[in-house]
Amino acid sequence: MPNNLIALVITFVLSLAWLRINDFTAQKGWVSGPLSRKIIHIGTGPIFVLCWLLFNDAWYARFLAALVPLVSTLQFLLVGLGVINDPSAVKAMSRTGDRREILKGPLYYGIAFVVLTLLFWKDSPTGIVPLMVLCGGDGLADVMGKRLRSARLPWSKNKSWAGSISMLVGGWLFAVAILAIFANFHPFPFELFHYLPGTTLIALAAMVIESLPYNDIDNITVPVISVLLGLIMF
Repeated sequence: MPNNLIALVITFVLSLAWLRINDFTAQKGWVSGPLSRKIIHIGTGPIFVLCWLLFNDAWYARFLAALVPLVSTLQFLLVGLGVINDPSAVKAMSRTGDRREILKGPLYYGIAFVVLTLLFWKDSPTGIVPLMVLCGGDGLADVMGKRLRSARLPWSKNKSWAGSISMLVGGWLFAVAILAIFANFHPFPFELFHYLPGTTLIALAAMVIESLPYNDIDNITVPVISVLLGLIMF
């Protein structure tokens, strides 16, 4: 128990530090709100998932770890509802400065992490791969799509080929990198190469789902489809 408590504290500190650093830079105007939102989106997941390795194999470890995204998710809810007045968080996590935007993408993001931590934990790639595709893929899709000039998708005029390709490549690279680290410190039932076809298929499917012309639901649809494929492939 003491080791898991220490792991919990470290995870909280690192996750909160990442969030607050980005809140601060957005509040100061050093980065825009939309960019800060995506930087948080991209970095929070890998930091949190890598911290799973600090926990031992006790049955309750996943519940302790899930407290970290749960607390953040509750904060998102309270800030979005206006119960907590946190201008720096609103600026960092919203596109237009409207606190109610936090009740969509950021809130769904937090819920995905809580649910997948509890369901799959570090014992299966089925939870890790969807989370990394969500972070590295969906996060980079928006950032690169807005910064690289390319044609718009025929079926989704507000999204581009550059964004979709970034979704595929970023999601795949994040997933494989984290799986490689886990395979070294917390071996899975099979070697890393065994999971590469499934990871590639999930990254492709996530790219297609993210490309659809629907706003603010990627943080739900991407992990749901990715998990369903993971259950089949892994």
